Amino acid sequence: MTTVEILRQAKAAKQTLALLSTEKKNQALLAMADALEASADEILQANEEDVRAVSGSMNDVMVDRLRLTKDRVHAMADGIRDVVRLPDPVGQVERAFTRPNGLSIQKTRVPMGVVGIIYESRPNVTSDAAALALKSGNVCVLRGGKEAYRSSAAIVRALRQGLAACGLPVTLINMLEDTTRAGANELMTAVEYVDLLIPRGGTGLIRACVENAKVPCIQTGTGICHVYVDRDADLDMALDIIENSKTSLPSVCNAEEVCLVSRAVAKTFLPRLKERLVDQRIANGKISVELRADAEALQIIDAVPATDADFDTEFLNYILAVKIVEDVEEAVEHIAGHSTHHSDAIITANEKTAAYFTSAVDSAAVYVNASTRFTDGGEFGLGCEIGISTQKLHARGPMGLEELTTYKYIVSGNGQTR
Repeated sequence: MTTVEILRQAKAAKQTLALLSTEKKNQALLAMADALEASADEILQANEEDVRAVSGSMNDVMVDRLRLTKDRVHAMADGIRDVVRLPDPVGQVERAFTRPNGLSIQKTRVPMGVVGIIYESRPNVTSDAAALALKSGNVCVLRGGKEAYRSSAAIVRALRQGLAACGLPVTLINMLEDTTRAGANELMTAVEYVDLLIPRGGTGLIRACVENAKVPCIQTGTGICHVYVDRDADLDMALDIIENSKTSLPSVCNAEEVCLVSRAVAKTFLPRLKERLVDQRIANGKISVELRADAEALQIIDAVPATDADFDTEFLNYILAVKIVEDVEEAVEHIAGHSTHHSDAIITANEKTAAYFTSAVDSAAVYVNASTRFTDGGEFGLGCEIGISTQKLHARGPMGLEELTTYKYIVSGNGQTR
């Protein structure tokens, strides 16, 4: 089907979904989760074809992001079941009040309508986005990356089987067949059909959506995340946090990309950082981290000389840019000049320094003595997320069910005129 035909179907299904009860939506979600697990073999076969197709043209970290296993399919199904347990935001009254003239006014949450999601080679986003959209009363139009098209299409077929089993129209979940740039642009400019567009992916995708979208668009994703090791830091804690932030899953937007170190502790800390991220990981048979250090840090440790561009790069790989700064003020200044406003952390035992950092750093999530990897819908108790907004209007940070709704004012009277 053409993109326009799919969009017309989505728009036609919008009212059906908006009127569904919470009970019916939860029934559909449970059926979708069951269908996903029942279709695991078909999904894995499609995924294997996707992985073979990119063999040799994509680095190992990105291939791992694309690859599905039975455990990952089960985790996707469990993610849908987690959404069932979350409160339904649709119909919630945010505020109710009565005016002196007797008018009763309720600010009430309602679905956006048709939500378009553009994403890259992460097939699990397909089920996450579909589940959150359905629970929040939105018809979704998915446009996955061409590298994961077979996987995503198999997932959508399974999810639609769950809808059909509940007697619901399969057009509540839609997937574009056109994976070209022209197809993406068609979704970005579908003013008549799309109420909200959410891009999930790298810098290029986000920029393309922000620059070209004519429909309302939420800027998400790109994460140049910093961890600043303060002069008053517990250095053992800092090493644990940095290793987790960088290596637990380097291909995601909440992974650390830049380590800033106070000059007061640099000579002690940097050799320990290299030992932890490079030497010990090699000795333990793990992938080591390539440290790219500024000129001052290179006087302390053996590393790759950093370029200016390294401090503005979302590596999504086992690479960490390292820079020495004088103090928290210089750390904040550096972050302000290079941040994507995603997630940034300080490691310090000084409460006053921590307070300065959290007040001055303008990011969606700011951490004190914790890993940036916690910026995630599940970790924040929102269920699986639709994306992480790095802007300020409408939504900021991990976006769950509430962020997929807007509100209307319902006004009741008994004959009032103005």
